[in-house]
Amino acid sequence: MELYSEVQIKDRLKEVFGYGKFRGNQEKIILNTLSGRNTFVIMPTGAGKSLCYQLPAIIKEGTAIVISPLIALMKNQVDQMNAVGIHARFLNSTLSKGEMTKVKNDTLAGKVKLLYVAPESLTKEENIEFLKRANLSFVAIDEAHCISEWGHDFRPEYRRIKGIIGQIANIPIIALTATATPKVQLDIQKNLNMEEADLFKSSFNRTNLYYEVRPKKEAKKQLVRFIKERKGKAGIIYCLSRKKVQEIADFLKVNDVRAAPYHAGLDSAQRMKNQDDFLNEEVDVIVATIAFGMGIDKPDVRFVVHYDAPKSIEGYYQETGRAGRDGIDGHCLMFYSYNDIIKLEKFNKDKTVAERENAKFLLDEVASYADSSVCRRKQLLHYFGEEYKEGKCGMCDNCKHPKEQFDGTEEIQNVILAVEQTDERFSIEHLVNVLRGIESQHVKSYDHNKIPIYGVGSEESEIFWRSVVRQSLLNEFIAKDIENIGILKVTDKGRDYLVKPFPMELSKDHEYIPDQEEEESENVKLDTKAYDTNLFEILKGVRKKLAKRKELPPFVIFQDPSLEEMATIYPTTKQELAQVNGVGMGKVSKFGKPFLEAIGKYVEENDITTAADVVIKSSANKSKLKVFIIQQIDRKIDLEEIAESQNLDVAKLITEIENICYSGTKLNLDYYIDHVLDEERQDDIYDYFLSTDTDAMDEAMDELGDDYTEEEVRLMRIKFMSEYAN
Repeated sequence: MELYSEVQIKDRLKEVFGYGKFRGNQEKIILNTLSGRNTFVIMPTGAGKSLCYQLPAIIKEGTAIVISPLIALMKNQVDQMNAVGIHARFLNSTLSKGEMTKVKNDTLAGKVKLLYVAPESLTKEENIEFLKRANLSFVAIDEAHCISEWGHDFRPEYRRIKGIIGQIANIPIIALTATATPKVQLDIQKNLNMEEADLFKSSFNRTNLYYEVRPKKEAKKQLVRFIKERKGKAGIIYCLSRKKVQEIADFLKVNDVRAAPYHAGLDSAQRMKNQDDFLNEEVDVIVATIAFGMGIDKPDVRFVVHYDAPKSIEGYYQETGRAGRDGIDGHCLMFYSYNDIIKLEKFNKDKTVAERENAKFLLDEVASYADSSVCRRKQLLHYFGEEYKEGKCGMCDNCKHPKEQFDGTEEIQNVILAVEQTDERFSIEHLVNVLRGIESQHVKSYDHNKIPIYGVGSEESEIFWRSVVRQSLLNEFIAKDIENIGILKVTDKGRDYLVKPFPMELSKDHEYIPDQEEEESENVKLDTKAYDTNLFEILKGVRKKLAKRKELPPFVIFQDPSLEEMATIYPTTKQELAQVNGVGMGKVSKFGKPFLEAIGKYVEENDITTAADVVIKSSANKSKLKVFIIQQIDRKIDLEEIAESQNLDVAKLITEIENICYSGTKLNLDYYIDHVLDEERQDDIYDYFLSTDTDAMDEAMDELGDDYTEEEVRLMRIKFMSEYAN
């Protein structure tokens, strides 16, 4: 057996990678691999897993096989190795026949130190035969959690790896993963026959990361504000679908963020360009599906945003781990709505029963994490089988802004008793039903409606009891059964607590209000409750004064939602004011001056930092329609013809015309209105809008009676607004 000195290893570390010392367990893992022992590595994202097999591969004689699930990851790591003078290649479906032959010949000639192989390529008979002839040093299985069907990213082809390696050669294995719960860890070891392997498990605590969950309400507006506050910093935004990735990337670009999309729907050249632009700082923000970032070593990612809820805590932890790899602070923000969990459950409907149950379990854990008001770090570490003993971490929203607490001594005892009296064989859902006295079919079939603890917590909600059960888990009064997923058992600490209880403070959960579907309209509405009420009243006064002077109804100048938005973002320039919903540059020129003066004075007097940089601009999917409509009206084309050409009905077209008009663009519809309404009838409606204080359609129809259709009144309202407001 070859012997390697620590000095020799450190020399190669400095020579090839430029590092003066190892981090954490790296040196022990490398020595273990060099000694020919099977090695199992659980190490968080960003802690330097790749080095644990790259350095031994460089030092040992022969070629190391690296089994990796992602083509993008392979390319990135091969490029990195070749850049430091180490001959690395990959073998996957992107290569032509000629390129594959060249890779194989170089490997057989002993030129290749690291050969990255996709698991699908490994199963091909011709590749197995080729590898049998090669001089192999060891095999590294990266992203080893893909082996476990209990993990968040199970891939059936990974289950065949051990058998195929056995066919090729009797060589050591190093399996590596960034995310493994105790259950998944056990499954990986069993599948690879590596129960005897030396285990190196690093702490999952990324002390430099700040974890935050926000309700998914006005998410686009929140997102722009969040990114603009970190102008020029590198960040990743994760979305669940390709469509959403493209939408958010386009949306950010029109809001002056240097952003690019990354998803499987892009052609490979564009995908690689976007990835390289991000690595080379040509782009600040990548909007991506979850595949992006695996194995990509960009140390200075300052924030990771989950625009949609993740599918699992493992995935969430791995993705957030791409922030702050350089040890400097990173911000991990999740926008959360239970609607996302429901959508994800629907995606799983075509899976097998077992896969569906496991996917549901993983989603329940995500919902629990988001809802809980306990220290986020404590929850994450507990999920991966690690205890956090520091109290409040100070680096998560729940520690920075603690929720209301209550004495939960009695509630914890009731949870422990519920687990005991149901023979430690059931999940959180069943236990909560027992405590609340819910006679579900499951509860009745086990006669659990007859046990003493049944119904003792009937006055509290399901959310309340789920929270108590989770906090009992975090405080180790009960524990998860590693062998049986979802099942809860009582710990020795829990049994002692029944005999000698002591006061335990529990936190009340967050209550996220389900989000409404985001507006698909050109503009994103603001949360009208968030505006500055003092400024809003001042602006109403300005509007009233101006309306009186110009002898116009106040709504002609600006409607209330426009004033509310002004009182939210404090626009102080013409350009900023023109971005407000229902304004536009036409109205700014006509009416804007006194409003800008009032806002400027208010901002100065109250020392307000304006949020003008978070004005939401539309992502132009409707701007083409807007231009088309204006051009067609200028050409005096019938509205029916315009509507038909755009697959709209006339009512929807009028809505589009209203949006254009209310944003300050003057439109002349006389050619059409004169055709449907005579002059006298036009005057009646015109006089109504001149004399009223509101442009509300329901009040207009009540006042004008049955003599006019809603379409006629809406058209006259557009004519009135165009002539008086624009």
